[in-house]
Amino acid sequence: MTRGGVHKKGALTLVDLINSARENQGFHKAGAISIFIGVVRGETREGENVEKLELEAHEQQADAVLESICADLSQEKGIVDVQIHHLLGEFKPGEELVYVLVTGGHRNEVFPVLRKAVERYKKEVPVFKKEYVCSKNGKTVAYWIGEKKTPSNSTST
Repeated sequence: MTRGGVHKKGALTLVDLINSARENQGFHKAGAISIFIGVVRGETREGENVEKLELEAHEQQADAVLESICADLSQEKGIVDVQIHHLLGEFKPGEELVYVLVTGGHRNEVFPVLRKAVERYKKEVPVFKKEYVCSKNGKTVAYWIGEKKTPSNSTST
């Protein structure tokens, strides 16, 4: 398994990632595995109900950026391995979207790197999210995250 990449929903599990971390040559130096699991929120910041998310990516570019982030952060003191795996497809609230796993010698080494990994993938990786929300009038409105919600760029279903 690669250190980082995008995958179709259902292609891997958290158990797969943990097993992959244990197979790393340097795992004998590890005293901590830290994991972040990103899930679909069921409510927007404005309090609207989220029905689902669709995630797409420029897969080759996303894989390269994720691999680069993992390689870079793996160089930090005490770190054995960094993995970031983003899932693509259609997701309901509560479903897992992304796994970030950092293995290192001590918890005080893995926690800061875990945070850095999450912040970097959020800013750097070309993954695009289309959110479907239930509007106040009961209709489903869809828009790409980052777009301003206006009638000209939203899709009603």
